[in-house]
Amino acid sequence: MAASDLAALAALFADESRAAFLLALLDGRAWTAGELARHAGVAPSTASEHLGKLVGGGLLAEERQGRHRYVRLADPGIAQLVEDLAARSGPPAPARPRSLREASAGEAMARGRTCYDHLAGRLGTAIAEAMTVRGLLRQDTGFALTDRGLAWFEEQGVALVRKGRRPVARGCLDWTERRPHLAGTAGAALCRHALDTGWCVRIGSGRAVKVTPAGEAALGACLGIAAGALR
Repeated sequence: MAASDLAALAALFADESRAAFLLALLDGRAWTAGELARHAGVAPSTASEHLGKLVGGGLLAEERQGRHRYVRLADPGIAQLVEDLAARSGPPAPARPRSLREASAGEAMARGRTCYDHLAGRLGTAIAEAMTVRGLLRQDTGFALTDRGLAWFEEQGVALVRKGRRPVARGCLDWTERRPHLAGTAGAALCRHALDTGWCVRIGSGRAVKVTPAGEAALGACLGIAAGALR
């Protein structure tokens, strides 16, 4: 990559509205331009201009259905890049919540959320730490599932379907916890399993998730995670 290419990529992140779009799209869904405009508090015409740059730069993929234009993060690698940059930008500046609802939403995001297609927040880091303690995951020589870890996924009925060049396991630095959570094919499969089995449920339409009583029991039984660590 030439220096000019790197500079051009960095420039795509160097706008607060575009950064807000990228962070919102970490929920893994496709959003319309209007939805992103309202989320970032900008005019639709401004949002459209920014989205054109992000699509042109390869950070977003565009889909059209009838009159509607949807955009999503181009691939898991882009989600990783956005999350890594968010984590390395430093702790969020303390801000006084404007309402009880806003404070509750922030607490819910820190407690548990999806990061593109895997689990993050205290929930995600607790799972990664428990897997490491039990010898299912290694973090000392990179981030990798052990043979016991691969067997554990099979025992839980979680299929690890490998697609393309995506690694089976990858550490993703959590931007609220400042510790890694599990990403990659394994992280995505575990997140999907947690939602499909009802271990976790989404809170509203955003990225926040919460662990159900059934999930507390299951994660306690299979990973030894105390229920209090998930609340």
